[in-house]
Amino acid sequence: MYSVGSETQPTIRKVKRVQFGILSPHEILRMSVTEGGIKYPDIYEGGKPKLGGLMDPRQGAVNRSARCETCHRTINECPGHFGHIKLVKPVFHIGFLMKTIKILGCVCYYCSKLLVSPNNPEIREILDKSEGHPRKRMAHVYDICKRINICENDIGEEITGHIGCGRYQPRIRRQGLGMIGEWKHVDEDSQETTIVLTADRVLENFKRISDEDCAILGMDPKYARPDWMILTCLPVPPPSVRPAVVTRDFSIRQDDITDKLVDIVKANNELELAIRSGENDEIIDQKINLLQSHIGTMMMNHSKRFPFSHHKSGQIIKSIKTRLEGREGRIRGNLMGKRVDFSARTIITPDPNLRIDQVGVPRIIAQNMTFPEIVTPVNIEKMQELVQRGEAKYLIRENADRIDLKYVKKNPVLEIGDKVERNIRDGDLVVVNRQPSLRKEDMMGHRVKVLPWPSIRLNPSCASPYNANFDGDEMNMHFPQSLETRSEVENILLTPRQIITPQANKPVMGIVQDTLVGTSKLTKRDVFLQKEQMMNLLMFLPTWDGKMPKPAILKPRPLWTGKQLFTLIIPGNVNMMRTHSTHPDDEDEGPYKWISPGDTKVVIENGELVMGILCKKTLGASAASLLHIIFMELGHEVCGRFYGNIQTVINNWLLYEGHSIGIGDMLADHQTYLNIQATIQNAKEDVIEVLQRSQNDELEPTPGNTLRQTFENQVLRIIYDAQEQASDLAKNSLTEYNNLKAMAVAGSSGSSITTSQAIACVGQQNVEGQRIPFGFRKRTLPHFIKDDNGPESRGFVENSYVSGLTPSEFYFHAMAGRELLIYETRIKSETGIIRQLVKGMESVMVHYDGTVRNSAGRILQFSYGEDGLAAESVELQKMPTVKLSNSVFEKKFKFDPSNENYVRRIFNEEITRELISSAEVITEIEHEWEQLYKDREALRQIFPTGENKVVLPCNLQRMIWDVQKIFHINKRAPTDLSPLRVIQGVRDLLAKCVIVVGEDKLSIQANQNATLLFQCLVRSTLCSKRIAEEYRLSSEAFEWLIGKIETRFQQAQAQPGEMVGALAAQSLGQPATQMTLNTFHFAGVSSKNVTLGVARLKEIINISKSPKSPSMTVFLRGEAATDAEKAREVLCRLEHTTLRKVTANTAIYYDPDPLNTVILEDQELVNVYYELPDFNPTRLSPWLLRIEFDRKRMTDKRLTMEQIAEKVYTMFGNAVKCMFSDDNAEKLVLRIQILSVDDVNEEEEQQVAHMEDDIFLRCIEVNMLSDMTLQGIESIGKVYMHWPQTDQKKRIVVTETGEFKAIAEWLLETDGTQLMRVLSERDVDPVRTYSNDICEIMDVLGIEAARKSIKRELNSVLQYYDLYINYRHLALLCDVMTATGHMTPINSIDRQDTGALMKCTVKETVSVLSEAAGHAEVDPLRGVSENLILGQLPRMGTGCFDLFLDAEKCKNAIEKNPS
Repeated sequence: MYSVGSETQPTIRKVKRVQFGILSPHEILRMSVTEGGIKYPDIYEGGKPKLGGLMDPRQGAVNRSARCETCHRTINECPGHFGHIKLVKPVFHIGFLMKTIKILGCVCYYCSKLLVSPNNPEIREILDKSEGHPRKRMAHVYDICKRINICENDIGEEITGHIGCGRYQPRIRRQGLGMIGEWKHVDEDSQETTIVLTADRVLENFKRISDEDCAILGMDPKYARPDWMILTCLPVPPPSVRPAVVTRDFSIRQDDITDKLVDIVKANNELELAIRSGENDEIIDQKINLLQSHIGTMMMNHSKRFPFSHHKSGQIIKSIKTRLEGREGRIRGNLMGKRVDFSARTIITPDPNLRIDQVGVPRIIAQNMTFPEIVTPVNIEKMQELVQRGEAKYLIRENADRIDLKYVKKNPVLEIGDKVERNIRDGDLVVVNRQPSLRKEDMMGHRVKVLPWPSIRLNPSCASPYNANFDGDEMNMHFPQSLETRSEVENILLTPRQIITPQANKPVMGIVQDTLVGTSKLTKRDVFLQKEQMMNLLMFLPTWDGKMPKPAILKPRPLWTGKQLFTLIIPGNVNMMRTHSTHPDDEDEGPYKWISPGDTKVVIENGELVMGILCKKTLGASAASLLHIIFMELGHEVCGRFYGNIQTVINNWLLYEGHSIGIGDMLADHQTYLNIQATIQNAKEDVIEVLQRSQNDELEPTPGNTLRQTFENQVLRIIYDAQEQASDLAKNSLTEYNNLKAMAVAGSSGSSITTSQAIACVGQQNVEGQRIPFGFRKRTLPHFIKDDNGPESRGFVENSYVSGLTPSEFYFHAMAGRELLIYETRIKSETGIIRQLVKGMESVMVHYDGTVRNSAGRILQFSYGEDGLAAESVELQKMPTVKLSNSVFEKKFKFDPSNENYVRRIFNEEITRELISSAEVITEIEHEWEQLYKDREALRQIFPTGENKVVLPCNLQRMIWDVQKIFHINKRAPTDLSPLRVIQGVRDLLAKCVIVVGEDKLSIQANQNATLLFQCLVRSTLCSKRIAEEYRLSSEAFEWLIGKIETRFQQAQAQPGEMVGALAAQSLGQPATQMTLNTFHFAGVSSKNVTLGVARLKEIINISKSPKSPSMTVFLRGEAATDAEKAREVLCRLEHTTLRKVTANTAIYYDPDPLNTVILEDQELVNVYYELPDFNPTRLSPWLLRIEFDRKRMTDKRLTMEQIAEKVYTMFGNAVKCMFSDDNAEKLVLRIQILSVDDVNEEEEQQVAHMEDDIFLRCIEVNMLSDMTLQGIESIGKVYMHWPQTDQKKRIVVTETGEFKAIAEWLLETDGTQLMRVLSERDVDPVRTYSNDICEIMDVLGIEAARKSIKRELNSVLQYYDLYINYRHLALLCDVMTATGHMTPINSIDRQDTGALMKCTVKETVSVLSEAAGHAEVDPLRGVSENLILGQLPRMGTGCFDLFLDAEKCKNAIEKNPS
């Protein structure tokens, strides 16, 4: 790039590709300007830079007064020139040390030939497969060569053309900054077996490697030969790379690299002197090592293999590697992200009088920042005026002369073509940003409004997309400097265009704070406005047409309702139906569903607020809110102004009404307090009762839980119930006019929880999801007695904030608060996950053929999101046919033209005659019905659970409502729209709604797949029966409707150039910061813990081989699904049971006479075995291992004594004798004794180390308890039985009548997975059984199942936190990870087909670039990061196409307007 202030601005050519390589000594000398090399360690001589020193004036200007001796430019203009140091002896390059060792392992140490023949079939295969991947080639060749330890010479020349020298090869190892060679076999007895390899010897070897062998090794004879990896000539960077710093005491401090270069020159000169003066080899080796050490630490000073290099002060020297890597390094700190000009930063404050697309800019900033405006015939007078008024800073003439207007006495006359750098003024476009920038809504375009006072002013509604608040947040403002950027800001980045976020296809900003409370209060039934008030308020409404509506009340004085005022604010003819936050669900059914006693049903019809109180549900940032509908129906500009109109009018009405909150709003009546206290007292008594039951051993543990967990669950349930009751009492005691309640109901601030905490009780304080644990010995605080598990001592706060907390309650409250604070701090630092996602997906883009591809051109999706639609344009809609039973479906959708009375009631005379007489109509209607039936079957295949909500463009119900209002449809009058026209119109419409263009078979099928859901929705909503009977559309209205649908569908398609990869990464990464809890507890059901939150998200996107909590959901079939006993049998077969789990106790006895056993209770058992002995009693050892089993556990696990004895025999064979009691005996006992072996050979006895019987039994005991598996699968530690309560895990079936029915069946949840074994178990349903270990699913079921599994796991994490992300973002992430046919973790950039420049922005910069140089890789610069590093516009967004301009037409384009 040209430097600032230079006279010429050369054309900057676009870099098409970057060739990496190693500089050869010849190349270093050729580009060096220091002839003869740098020889002197001195920097200055006589106060000037010394020629041949390290600040050689030929390398560049050192200070402002000097000029470069090579290019004769000043310090600002000279880019700097390289010099060189000629090394006396070669040294190793530390960055290529491991590669040098690898190459030495591939070629002969003596003759430098490749150790394996080039004609070897393995080598041939490697060369074919690794074409274009030199790095892989070297790795494969090295794997073959490292097995060869001799350079073979017995291969005939005529066969292979490879003749070696026949000598043994050393094994090369790294040692510090050098390497050593070790020989296992030697060629001559006198040869040493270990020698230190010098760089000189290695260089000599590498020089002899042929060009052909270079290519086989994955290197390049033209750009990267092996011998160039050894340094013989060191390049010296110019002074501009290592400038000296003037310190506070005016002394000059040299850069770290200059200091190291001084050491290198000194060491090099000393080595030269030593060689010249004939010093012995040891001293010369020391000098070489010193030179090697200095060169190594200059490049890399952070390795554990050699000592660090320090300054005299002890500070570690900053090496070249440190300069390049890390967040502050050259790549990430100076190339990927830069400090910029024309930006401002200051505190933000709210200003609801600004529109959402405006930003208040402090005057001091506006006077400081400028925009270079070109003087044209149109604006020359305006520009001249600005110059005269002092509102411009600089004038740049066409010849590039720059005039500072501050010092000009007489105002210069402007000429056309000049540039005037004028100050910011109202209406200019700026980009406003708040960090951390986690998504695209964190940078938006605003129009400037210059205001006094020193803070940036923002509309309060704009705070939510920036995630800002006004408690001291600062924000940045950037001022675009070209017309092109300004037009992009206006047409892409402007705030009203960002109202709907593609992350969740809903508005990202809503009405907030005072305005929301005001709207809620204004739209109540009993709010009336007088004429003066109404007129005053209408003056604040810019869109008011000057006509006053008729007052709602005429006598005794005219009064207007609040709803009438709000109707005037609503733009256009909008239709909407929503409910208020307090709307009771039972009001929506029955004959009186249109009557809302509490005015909680909101209806806006034809732009008029008919009924309902507005709250956050209608005016907040939620899908299908009024804001969303206005955006979709009337466009971004109208919607953007709507925010401002509401705020100005409502805020001014609120000044009449008033809204103050005080302590009075937090006080309930006396009776309520008594009731709350009684509720809490009852709860305490219930807890004490549970406590006593647990102490008296009367409490039964619930399935899958220990006694303590059962107790805790019961106590928590009692406490939470009491809290809820107290909360209800408090809420019910507040009147409609309570300001606290008004804010909570409107949704502007607070909630029912915060209200009840202020009035009733603060409630239970938890740490890590449990009650406050014992921190001291057996108690939470010293103020309680030991082992007190009551509510107060374990963190129940019974006081409210108004009544005040006791000291212990305050302490517990602080504990719970601290946990949240720490977690939030940790989450804030977890933004690394966003960086990983963005780096993995940054180059993924929609192309002009509709496909989604990455920078290498790999197709990831044939249509974006599988339907080719943009996320901003889709809405949640219901499929009307999916859930209906057969009879209802037929009644609602099947048109019967044979019923003449019915037809006459709906259609006019002409259509009726046509229907009755025409056979074609009947055929078409039959075809329509068949198509609807097929659609329903297809949808039931897609949504087997009966889910009927889909995300599609064109909200058909709303569009039909709109068309009914526009064309004033009378629903009681007959229609003139023929069913034939409807069927034909829908068919033609769907033929035009195309995603994949093309007439070939594949394109037609692809388009069918992409538009299937949309077609089903249109056909079912616009079927002839519903259009005629339900909607009664006229033919004119129907034509308008299908035209509108087609237009909307075309507008909803994804735009080519859209960077959907980065969008998906942000959409997933930003919600990750809102995930609070890390693990989640199945309360009451079991103690199965599941990893959640950011931790689980990381496991999924990085395809963790060993997830923290692997688990399976095992569905059953047959009798086991309904019979608890059979299900428990399956559980026992799966759950891993060791002997320890069923053992009550074990003991070792000395029992020499079994017939009179020392254990009296076993006498009967022993006698049974001795009546008919099947063994030799004399061989029994006197030592006995006695195991007693727990009967309850044995019964639970379905185990018998015989099974256990069989397992013991399987484990130890005939070496032991087992005696076991009957399964029905009083005690379940197993006696194990060692059988002494008679016929043991003497040799064997000597071999077997003699061990005493009692010690041997103890070993057996330990071994059996821990290692002996009685039943189950080893990796499945615990299995929980579960009767599902929600439909999600029930079996969904379609009944004979065509309805969906959820059947509850036993299912098993496991800790630990083993999918293959579990699927093959009998009674297990292999279709529905599911594991959360993605790698296991990949191994067992393949890549498609793994893709589905990734999506399912991501969804389950998001659903737990009630987060919704549009399907297309998750699908794209899954496709990026699985497109290659195997699992690619998002953080393994190595496995993705990207260039070295992209990789070096993610991983260790130096190692990536060194590898690329060593293999002479080429980067084709197709991605985003690569182009950013080079300061080029990547082929993305508005840069992914080129424009052609007709120069002839431009000549006549600008004509000055004579007026």
